Amino acid sequence: MAKKFDSKGAARGMARERTLTILVPIISVLLALVVGGIVIACLGKNPIQGYALLFSGSLGTPQKFASSLVSACPLIFTALAAAFAYRCGVFNLGGEGQFIMGAVSAIVFLLVTGIEGIAGTVLAILVGTVVGALWAALPGIMKITRGLNEMITSIMLNYVATLFMGFIYTNAFRDGGNPQTPSVADSVMLAKIPGFRIHTGVILAIVLGLVVAYVISKTSFGFKIRAVGLNPLASKVNGFNVKFLVVAAFVISGAIAGMGGAVELLGKQHRLMSGFGSGFGFDGVAIALIAQLNPLASLLVAIFFGALTTGASSMQVGIMVPTAIVEIIRALIIIFSVAGVALIKLPKIQALIQQMGSGKAKKEEVNA
Repeated sequence: MAKKFDSKGAARGMARERTLTILVPIISVLLALVVGGIVIACLGKNPIQGYALLFSGSLGTPQKFASSLVSACPLIFTALAAAFAYRCGVFNLGGEGQFIMGAVSAIVFLLVTGIEGIAGTVLAILVGTVVGALWAALPGIMKITRGLNEMITSIMLNYVATLFMGFIYTNAFRDGGNPQTPSVADSVMLAKIPGFRIHTGVILAIVLGLVVAYVISKTSFGFKIRAVGLNPLASKVNGFNVKFLVVAAFVISGAIAGMGGAVELLGKQHRLMSGFGSGFGFDGVAIALIAQLNPLASLLVAIFFGALTTGASSMQVGIMVPTAIVEIIRALIIIFSVAGVALIKLPKIQALIQQMGSGKAKKEEVNA
């Protein structure tokens, strides 16, 4: 009987923990909006009016929602890249460098070969994907061969990628006197959906999110990735090639980020210049953590962050507050989400959750 109580209690405890894990991001968003509203009120402005302008400016019409999706597009790619690597238990903090290298390789390929049309678009995205994968493979190989910390090596490679991009747009492929590359040809730019300011790369990002979710949750390869992330030693004992899976996770993660860089280049930016890709990598990591490493949830969080970015200018014009308010809100969402998840994982909180589940199971058994 005691074992029956324990099993029921454990099941209820796990269900409660899953529920709390889902609620943490939602509560984090609400708390961040409340704190952001307080900051807006301290500036002498009306927070309700400010938020109305923020969300009407990003979601008020189909065209504005399309602009939010375009802003979210690079975040979707980098968030999916981070989430995939983290599910294997490795920390790919080099998403920004891989994103940049994907864009750099795509535009260099187009400028050198002169290929135009659909063939140029497809090949440029393919080149960006491959180079992003190769760039991500470097910290993976250094980890399994030399035991180097992948967080440090992947971050350092971000700086290398940024400096290399600087060489490309200021020297190798500089467009006259401007520190930028020439624009890609119109024929290779990603097509826009008629009537909306949205390019087809957004659709590619959403489809990729669905594919990543399927691979992680429904395939044997995804099971191996998750198993290594949960317990690499047990995975090795059960015959999994842990080193191969670690490198594969890095390669796939980098391929996603590199594809994102090529898509951003062809769909929105069209040329390289100072600041290209800045912040997308670390924002993607934050989004993946808020989404609990769930690819589908990463899509939603990325779109929400894109909506905040798009609506910030409307709030600034409407009530004359700086767009930095939105950055504060985004930072607070990250802080509250990470803190909430860490709080749930505390031993005392875990024991309390299990105790509540066991108590309820015992009460139902007595009533029965």
